[in-house]
Amino acid sequence: MQTSRRTFLRGRTRPANPPLRPPWAVAEESFEQRCTRCGECVSACPTHIVRGGDGGFPVVDFSLGECSFCAACVTACAPAALQGAPGRAPWHILARIGGGCIAQDGVECRVCGECCDAGAIRFRPRAGGVALPELDAGACSGCGACISTCPTQAISMEKSQ
Repeated sequence: MQTSRRTFLRGRTRPANPPLRPPWAVAEESFEQRCTRCGECVSACPTHIVRGGDGGFPVVDFSLGECSFCAACVTACAPAALQGAPGRAPWHILARIGGGCIAQDGVECRVCGECCDAGAIRFRPRAGGVALPELDAGACSGCGACISTCPTQAISMEKSQ
């Protein structure tokens, strides 16, 4: 998608990584064309992680909680910017545990593993230190439950391959 001259001169260039849209969102360019910014998906989200972002387009904010994949946002989306289908993954994102994890500094913390219902975060014992978290990418659903509970905000979401 090309940037208009007006957008460029106002300094509103597109970010390198588009924002995380609600689950089952169509491709970003189609999403922006279809989404009317009505806010129905925001209102429908029972966990309140879908909120209005730049330009009024909905984004997911895992600092507010986790996605239960209930598809209420899809049901509420009349212009079909969100399209759930049986067997279709809600999105292709995975948790990533970064260098700010306090377990790497010798502080015992297993909060992320305790809140992961999928069991994707396990702790590997380490001789002479506390257990370190390891992510099983195959088990991670991308629900984001681990993000809001991390005391150092060392967990982020990134696109899976």
